Amino acid sequence: MIVGALAAILGSPPVPQGSWEREATFASAAALRGTGEPPRETQKEAPKETAERLAGRLRAVPGVGRVDVRPNGFLVIAVTEPEDVLTDVPPAEPAPREALLPVTGTGPWPDFPRTWDNPGFAVRYAYARAEAVRRWARDLGVATGAGARPGRLDGPYDRAVLRVLAELPSRRESRDPGWPAYLERLAAAYHDAFEHAAPIPQGDEEPSDVHAARVRLGEAVRAVLATGLRELGVTPPHKI
Repeated sequence: MIVGALAAILGSPPVPQGSWEREATFASAAALRGTGEPPRETQKEAPKETAERLAGRLRAVPGVGRVDVRPNGFLVIAVTEPEDVLTDVPPAEPAPREALLPVTGTGPWPDFPRTWDNPGFAVRYAYARAEAVRRWARDLGVATGAGARPGRLDGPYDRAVLRVLAELPSRRESRDPGWPAYLERLAAAYHDAFEHAAPIPQGDEEPSDVHAARVRLGEAVRAVLATGLRELGVTPPHKI
C-alpha cells in the first residue's frame, strides 16, 4: 500500500502529478502545513527543514525511488512500482441483486441518450465493461486475484488508468471527493485502455501475465466506479 505508507509519514495522502507515462510521481505540501511528527528537540521548524526531515523518512519506504525537496518545502516523490496503487483500492462490495435489474437513479447524469456524448453512459458502461472482463477472464483461463502480476502494467494506457486510481486516497479524505468528474475521468481512461491495451486474449492468443495484470487493473476500476456510483445514488449496472 504505497499511498498508505506515504500518508503515514506525511499525515495525509499525497496527490499524483503528471501523466505517469514515463515516471510516477506524487506531490505533497505536508511540510508547508507543518504536518508530520515534529522533532522532539524543537517545537517549530521552517518548512524547508520539515521537508528535509520528512524526505529522509520517505526515502526509506520500499518502492520510493526519489524524493525531491523544492525550495519552498514542497515534496515530489517518485515511486518505482506505480502498480502498487492498486493495493490502496478497497475491494468492491459483493454486487447486490438489484445490479441485475435496470439502473435505478441517474445521479448527476441523465440515463439517455446512451451515447458517448452522455458522460453518465460512459461511466456506467465502463463499470459494465470491467464486470464483463472478469467473466471473460474466468472463461478464457486468465489468472486473476493472487495469480495476477500487476508489475506488467507499464504501457501508456495502463499507466493512465493507474494515474487516475492514485487520486482515490486523497479524494476520499476530502470534504468533497468530486465523484462525478472523477468517475468521468476514470471511465475515459479505462475505455482507452480497453480499446488499445486488450485485457483478455484476442483470437488464438494465449493468456499471459499482461492479461492477468490488466484484469487486476479492471477489478480496481470496477471497485472504484461501484463506490462512486453508489455515493451518487446510482446502482452499478451488471450489463448495458
